[in-house]
Amino acid sequence: MIESPVERLIRTNPDMEIWWDSSPLVFDAWVEKMLEEAEPTQKSNLEGQLRKLYNAGNPAASLFRGCTTNPPLSLQAINDDPQTWDAWIDGQVHSHPDLSPKELSWLTYKEILKRGAEMYLPIFEASKGRFGWISGQLDPRLFTETGQMIADAQELSAISPNVMIKVPASMQGIEVLEQLAARAISTNTTVCFTLAQILASARATMEGIKIAQQNGVDLSRWRAVITHMIGRLTERPELDIQAERRGLNISRPEKHWLGIAIFRRAYRMLRDGGYPGKMLACSMRHGPLVAGKMCFWDIQKLAGGEIVFTCPPYVLEPLFEYGEELAFQAEIDRDDLPHEIMDKLMTIPFCIQAYDPNGLELEQFNTHPSTLYTVEGFGKASAGLEDYVGRRMAKVKH
Repeated sequence: MIESPVERLIRTNPDMEIWWDSSPLVFDAWVEKMLEEAEPTQKSNLEGQLRKLYNAGNPAASLFRGCTTNPPLSLQAINDDPQTWDAWIDGQVHSHPDLSPKELSWLTYKEILKRGAEMYLPIFEASKGRFGWISGQLDPRLFTETGQMIADAQELSAISPNVMIKVPASMQGIEVLEQLAARAISTNTTVCFTLAQILASARATMEGIKIAQQNGVDLSRWRAVITHMIGRLTERPELDIQAERRGLNISRPEKHWLGIAIFRRAYRMLRDGGYPGKMLACSMRHGPLVAGKMCFWDIQKLAGGEIVFTCPPYVLEPLFEYGEELAFQAEIDRDDLPHEIMDKLMTIPFCIQAYDPNGLELEQFNTHPSTLYTVEGFGKASAGLEDYVGRRMAKVKH
């Protein structure tokens, strides 16, 4: 069997991790879709490559080392298998007739997370807690509610030992990260776009670890990752608006360089500063086209790092489509940022705020354009899950 692009990527650093970015419950359906769309001559090899990503017969042997989820992905899990979830929701309505749609939605979300965690638990156990984590996200609509986020995080983390909590890099979320680390609750910083947010997250986690150590809390199975949502930063229209105001046009390749530059700088600062959090690359976008050849710079130029790539279908599909055309080498520590491009980007406030360690104050985290965009989208998905559950409740009761 031909080696997959994922296997070649992993070979650039044995401590690199590839995670599935979706509910584990939809992985088989995605594999079947990929095989249905493949050329007949490619199906056998492709199936072998895809089944190695998550090995259902022996999960500990999977290439995937963890999983991230979010509200839209959890809603997708229900929409992909409505028969199963309608039956489960109906059963809960009969068993708990006094629950509100919001309460039953939360119960449903926890069940989706629980079933996904069970699929990755063998990886967690085989690695003694190093791998096999699945991220459960706090309700994005509560990203300013410190106490509620802490309470919900404790509830989610109790579902399974391999559940880590996705905490937003809001002003209040930074405090939550410290409080959870002090309790040895593993975290994944999300809704995170700028170097200032990344560093604030790392410092908060470090402070939480100190508190845990002072209190004799067991940290042997604690870990943290800090997500940089690359595409959700570089695609914001504010970047283009501010560039046009200065008579500039920022090309797609230049936007790739912005995301790469921020991630690389964050990676070096966390590594050199001895912070416990591991950088996680998210929202990667394929491209650009260079000399007639399609590239995947958001991955290729971060290859070789002791980092996590979390890969949804929209990342994995072009990876497998381009296949052998993509070369992976250890590039994350290269000094190859084009100076003329960086000089151009650093005339734009949006880019300065993202790249400068002091580009944003804590009070500005909540109003960054990428934060507002992402919270709105994730919030709609949470509301969508509540609407779905509410419709089932109405049908059962009437």
